[in-house]
Amino acid sequence: MEYSNPYIELCLEGSSSIFKGLNKKDKETLLNQHKLTIIKKGQFLFKEGDKPHGLICLASGKAKVFKDGVGGRGQILKMVRQQGFIGYKTMFSDIPWAFSAIAIEDIAICTFDKNSLIRILKKNPDLSLKFIKLIADELWISNIRTVSLTQKHIRGRLAESLLILRDTYGFEADGRTIRVSMSREDIANLSNMTTSNAIRTLSNLASEDIIEIAGRRISIIDASQLEYISELG
Repeated sequence: MEYSNPYIELCLEGSSSIFKGLNKKDKETLLNQHKLTIIKKGQFLFKEGDKPHGLICLASGKAKVFKDGVGGRGQILKMVRQQGFIGYKTMFSDIPWAFSAIAIEDIAICTFDKNSLIRILKKNPDLSLKFIKLIADELWISNIRTVSLTQKHIRGRLAESLLILRDTYGFEADGRTIRVSMSREDIANLSNMTTSNAIRTLSNLASEDIIEIAGRRISIIDASQLEYISELG
């Protein structure tokens, strides 16, 4: 099968793509019914209250999903990596987006038409089960995060956030620098704390040689200790 661009090929044929085992005819349907959008760093993929148009696949780059809280303070709900999906829950309802998403670096997204995808799901039980597993996994993670963000101390929450970034994006070639550039405010919003508390806690972890900070890049020096702090809460 020939693809019109490398981005749609990544979404349909990438190693972690939910569509990888789909038959040729259904892949052609998705290929013909998708929309490619290039989004610059700092721009919205969509805003809370917008109407969803389909399933979003992040073909390249990184994005954050967040919700504005009391007083305009944001809470990051999810960090999205390449070949990650946004919106598989909204496909089964007509409600507007309950959160917003922003590119944290230049990205390319493929949006798959909702109606076309639902027709494929109705005749493909294996793909439907994959979607159910994705939704179940995200619900499980969301429940665990709710407990962590409400019961762990500041130090434990921030350690957990750094481990989430590590597990989501991996390391650079040096094997210790997390492959994402995050502002202190974003780290705070991921950890449910103020920016000043995030700065202070990061500095403390750096002074203990658990992490190393270079601008917006963070390296994990002592992973076992960071994991212990996260588990201790």
